[in-house]
Amino acid sequence: MESSPSVVSLRGVTKRFDDVAAVDRLDLDIRDGEFLALLGPSGCGKTTTLRMIAGFEQPTSGEIMVLGAPCTAVQPHRRPVNTVFQDYALFPHLSVAGNVGYGLKAKKMPKAQIREKAGAMLERVGLDGFGDRDITSLSGGQRQRVALARALVCEPRVLLLDEPLGALDLKLRHQMQTLLVELCKTIGITFCHVTHDQEEALAMSDRIAVMNDGLLEQFSTPAELYHQPATAFVANFIGENNLIGARHDGGGATVLGRRVPFEAAAAEVPQGDVTLAVRPECLQVGDGTADGGLAAVVDQAIFMGSETRLVAHLDDGTRVMARLAPDAFSRHGRGDRITLTWLAHEARAFPR
Repeated sequence: MESSPSVVSLRGVTKRFDDVAAVDRLDLDIRDGEFLALLGPSGCGKTTTLRMIAGFEQPTSGEIMVLGAPCTAVQPHRRPVNTVFQDYALFPHLSVAGNVGYGLKAKKMPKAQIREKAGAMLERVGLDGFGDRDITSLSGGQRQRVALARALVCEPRVLLLDEPLGALDLKLRHQMQTLLVELCKTIGITFCHVTHDQEEALAMSDRIAVMNDGLLEQFSTPAELYHQPATAFVANFIGENNLIGARHDGGGATVLGRRVPFEAAAAEVPQGDVTLAVRPECLQVGDGTADGGLAAVVDQAIFMGSETRLVAHLDDGTRVMARLAPDAFSRHGRGDRITLTWLAHEARAFPR
C-alpha cells in the first residue's frame, strides 16, 4: 500500500467561512485502495474537507486533485467519487432497487443491466431479495446498507462516507464496520471515512488523519497514532491517556518530587514544564508501602468484566486511571494508598 499512487491529493487547501478558517493549509494524500479516516472533534474541519473532495464546497485557496488531475472546477457529478451521507438521503418514493439503481438510470444504462447490477450489489451488502421493498419499511441498518449499495453500484474510484454509522446501535455499528472494511478490500475502491469516534477509526482504517481546529495534527497508521502521538492533543484524543504535569530538567522528569521516566530524548522536549502521557494499561500499581513511584489514593475500583478500572488521584489532585486484571477489583477500595510506576518507553513527554 505504501507504494500505491495517490488517487486524491490536497495541496495547501484552505476553506474560510467569513473570518473562520474551517480548514487551514491542509496537505493530504489518499492512496489507491486504502481505507482512510478523517478523525477529530466536532468543528475540526473533517466534514468540510470531505465536502470539498466531493465538490459540494469550493476551497478558498489551494488545489484538490483526483487521479492526478485538478478538479476544483469540476462539478460533483462529474468527479469519480460518490458519497454516503449521514442521513442516507434515500428516495422514499422509490423501492430499494430503485434507489440502488438511480445513478445507473441517470447514466442511461439499459433497464435489464440496471436490475442485474443493483441485484448483485444488494446481495453483496447482505440485502438479497429486498429489491421490491419500500424504503420506509426498512430498519436503520438496512437503510444504511441501501445507501452504501447505491454509492458503490456506480463503481466510483473513491467512496466518501460522512459519519454514516452514527445513528446505529453498538452491535449493528460493529457489523457495519466489518462490512465496510471487507468491501474496501474486496472491491478495491478507496474509502475516505469521516468520524469523531476514535475506536471506530482505529478498528477500520489503514491510516488516520487527525484534525483539530482546521489543522492536521498527525497523519499516520492507527498503531503509530496510539503508541507514538506527535502532539498532546493526539495523545489525549486517541484512546485514553493519563496526562500528568512534570518538570523536565534535561536529565529526566520530576513529578511531585519523584523522578519518573519518559521516552523522548532531552533534545526533543524543551526543559521546563511538560506534560507526560501514560496509557492506563501501562500503569503498574503497588501498595502504598512500595518504594519509588508516584503516591496516589484510590477513588473507585470499577469491575468491567474483562478488566478492572482503577480511578485514583495524585497528591496534587491530578486524576489518573489504571486498567488492571479483573481480580484487582477485590484488592483495591476507596481510600487505599497505592504507588504508580511505568517503563520509560510507555510515557511520552510534550511541552506544556
